[in-house]
Amino acid sequence: MARFVLSLHTPPSDHDTTQRIVKFANACLAQGHTIDAIFLYQQGIYHASTHFDLSSDELQISALWQQLADQNLNLMLCVTAAQKHGLDIKNTGVFKVAGLAEFAMLASDADKWVQFK
Repeated sequence: MARFVLSLHTPPSDHDTTQRIVKFANACLAQGHTIDAIFLYQQGIYHASTHFDLSSDELQISALWQQLADQNLNLMLCVTAAQKHGLDIKNTGVFKVAGLAEFAMLASDADKWVQFK
């Protein structure tokens, strides 16, 4: 089976890309593959924001990430991008703060790195 690293580069308002990465991750796991990490980068860092105020008929982004975290996936947030954009890196929900170097090491060890842009 393959080892994957995924990265998300789009903001939470891009529901299509958000749903694609979640469906891809679930499909990989269902087929017995391993996901070493999902890394939020560029505008993707906003998925770790705790300031969502979504109505019940909108895509519940936090719940999607919680479902992945419940599967013991390593959900990572780029610390540099988060700080640059004013996110509180001490309050990141299910995401672990990590550096780009840590992500690069995971990506270089994985069989496949898939970007969602």
